[in-house]
Amino acid sequence: MKKIGILCASDTELAPFLKYIRSCETTEKAMLTFYEGTIHQTEVTAVYSGVCKVNAAIAAQLLIDVFHVDCIINGGTAGGMEESVQLFDTVISERVIYHDVADDILTEFHPWLKSNYFPADDKLSAIAKRYSLTSAHPIRFGTMVTGEQFIEDDKREEINEKFAPLCVDMETASVAHVCYVNKIPFLAVRTITDTVTHKGIENFDKNCEAASEISAEIVAGMLEQTDGCVSE
Repeated sequence: MKKIGILCASDTELAPFLKYIRSCETTEKAMLTFYEGTIHQTEVTAVYSGVCKVNAAIAAQLLIDVFHVDCIINGGTAGGMEESVQLFDTVISERVIYHDVADDILTEFHPWLKSNYFPADDKLSAIAKRYSLTSAHPIRFGTMVTGEQFIEDDKREEINEKFAPLCVDMETASVAHVCYVNKIPFLAVRTITDTVTHKGIENFDKNCEAASEISAEIVAGMLEQTDGCVSE
């Protein structure tokens, strides 16, 4: 049986996941609370890391080293970047990249990537695509970008031109980065809180709870289809 880590940025994003976890036990580590139990027949450990790349990376490494998860799903919310992306669409990662890291940093230095993009795991992606065929919510697959700021109009055009992402957030690429160097599967499932036309922190605040519920429902639905394991 495989154990899956679920990582969200905030307590609001994690809260709906906790409704799905059965026989839940908690552990405190590095000022974080980890929730262990099962969703359907799949063993999980869930945590909210706090916002930004370093916090997410700390939580991801702890999931791997302390809780021995075999893969990580990054759930929660994101901001829409492409004009066609609508409020409460869910974006599932095909590949993830930092929008605020110099192009040669990760290719010329550790971890010596062949490309600056971190790809999603093929098997987790296949489960997500199978689930998307019957999902009650719109699901899109594509590129996600990550950086240390909330994107409104500033830098939107530049980021879109360079990366053509569906969405942006402040954690996903760092979680993918940690999974890459640890050689474990990764996937992100992020639901949209704000868009080109519904922009700003106020829309994020207004829509975060509902978007988080959708992300959790989709991840739980995916886990139900794994029949208790994610095959190697």
